[in-house]
Amino acid sequence: MMTLCPLCLNRSSFTEIKGPDKRTYLCCDKCKLVFTSTSFKPSRKEKEKRDKMQNDGVENQEYVNILNQLIEPVLPFLSPEMNGLDYGCSSEPALSILLKKRGLKCQDYNPGNSTLIENETFDYIFVNNCLSEFFLPAKELQKINNLLKPDGYLIIANEKWTTPEAFTRLSHAKDNTHVTFYHTNTFRYIAEKYKLSIIESNNPRIVLMKKGKSDIELKDVKPKSELELV
Repeated sequence: MMTLCPLCLNRSSFTEIKGPDKRTYLCCDKCKLVFTSTSFKPSRKEKEKRDKMQNDGVENQEYVNILNQLIEPVLPFLSPEMNGLDYGCSSEPALSILLKKRGLKCQDYNPGNSTLIENETFDYIFVNNCLSEFFLPAKELQKINNLLKPDGYLIIANEKWTTPEAFTRLSHAKDNTHVTFYHTNTFRYIAEKYKLSIIESNNPRIVLMKKGKSDIELKDVKPKSELELV
């Protein structure tokens, strides 16, 4: 059977790398996406069990602190009149609740059990730690790009792999519901393919992109006072 990269659709050049479990991992030599075979797709019961084990509500202060690390750097670019989306939200949509507390609008979307309004687009889209759960990231990223307005912001929180040796210690790879894994070069490929500009950040887990051209450096931007964290 012919191997196909689920992101860049490369068919010709892959390197097998070792992971922290018994799954087979291939690295695409073109876009540096690491992915597993669909034969390792977790069952619905496995995913439901994992979701129940997570404590992703606003009552979990540790999780709220993690979300604040995602929200804080992008506050300078957001305003109350903008429409936002949490793409791939969990069963407890904590991110949108925290944004609404700051006077920002954010809808929730879970690809498995909710629908989007036809032809609706958004000024900013958060993708929080779910990109690596997609077996077909090209399909999901195309959908996300179609939902994002021109000059809109795409905010991704996702653990990156750095070297084949370090991949064996990647926390997401220890969870069988995570099936695609991203390198810095993978995000560069995504930016080029979907005509997005990467805004440089000091946080290695956060990737901020703007649809179209941008010369912003995130580290040089100060939060708007009315949207500062409380």
